[in-house]
Amino acid sequence: MSERWIADRMHLIDASGIRKVFDLAAKMQDPINLSIGQPHFDTPAPIKESLFAAVLAGKNAYSQTQGIAPLIQKLHAQIDAELNHPDRKVFITSGTSGGLMLALLALVNPGDEVIAFDPYFVMYKHLTTVAGGKIVPINTYPDFRLNVAKVRAAITPRTKVILCNSPCNPTGYVASESELRELAELAAEHDIALISDEIYRAFCYDAPFISPARFNPQTIVIDGFSKSHSMTGWRLGWVHGPEKIMQQMSKLQQFSFVCAPHPVQWASLSALDVDISGSVAEYRDKRDYLLKKLSSHYEIGPAGGAFYLFLKAPWGTATEFVTEAIRHDLLMIPGNVFSSQDTHFRISYAADNRTLERGVEVLIRLAHRT
Repeated sequence: MSERWIADRMHLIDASGIRKVFDLAAKMQDPINLSIGQPHFDTPAPIKESLFAAVLAGKNAYSQTQGIAPLIQKLHAQIDAELNHPDRKVFITSGTSGGLMLALLALVNPGDEVIAFDPYFVMYKHLTTVAGGKIVPINTYPDFRLNVAKVRAAITPRTKVILCNSPCNPTGYVASESELRELAELAAEHDIALISDEIYRAFCYDAPFISPARFNPQTIVIDGFSKSHSMTGWRLGWVHGPEKIMQQMSKLQQFSFVCAPHPVQWASLSALDVDISGSVAEYRDKRDYLLKKLSSHYEIGPAGGAFYLFLKAPWGTATEFVTEAIRHDLLMIPGNVFSSQDTHFRISYAADNRTLERGVEVLIRLAHRT
């Protein structure tokens, strides 16, 4: 094979640091795995039963590109009840990452700039690169709040998109109503597309979830079942926003993903009726446990949502610290996977209590090098 076969864009994309840790965990005998951002509980039984029923009923061919009508209608009713935007339409995507890719490809021209808050979800940078755009990071250290003044200063004639993720992966930070309002109004003022990644919206522990779409009806919202219903492998998400943008994204889905998995769409009808409050309460308790145990040993960022803590390495770089943790069978993600800085590391508390207890023991020892 000739090296010239490889497209230039591929040299701008690194292999996922999270996937590397995932592969490492598969080779270890009994790892303390606080690395992977997916729920530790199984998909609720009613959803699995609905999937079996859909498969047996023959819902195995392609669906309409935009998704099945009953699921769209049910989601639309919920979204209208929350936002009541007359121009807001919804369509079903192959996961939230699929929705994000479609949004960026539909909006970003080569050379356009996409503003994102650093640290940010690892896909944001690489999918922007695939679309031909350039990520413009807004530094949020040390408190990880959304500084809208910094966003305003970063806007140029090439700014096309602002990416917002609250609750945030990797920090767990939940933006305030005033931050989201200011950001939404700034995007509207400058005619910039605002994409709100709301995949963790169910996991807000200290205050109700707020979408920036409340303050800017042109906001494009990406959501899905992966985190809230432990359906990460089912690849089912949805996007809602202005009708013209949804039409362009749906057109692009027709020639890429074709459609979201058809039987999963039917199963997701029942997912919308499943009460997940118990799982949310369980993760709140896990968050509280870790904060109680670790706050006197580590500097920890605000952790109002999702199921992550973002801790400052007490010595060395985050990569050096995480490398040492691996020698103690503890798996975490260094912050430079999500950021231009290598000062912090992410732990996921989507794990059983015994795993968290083992992780706490190692983290306390490592903090003091004992």
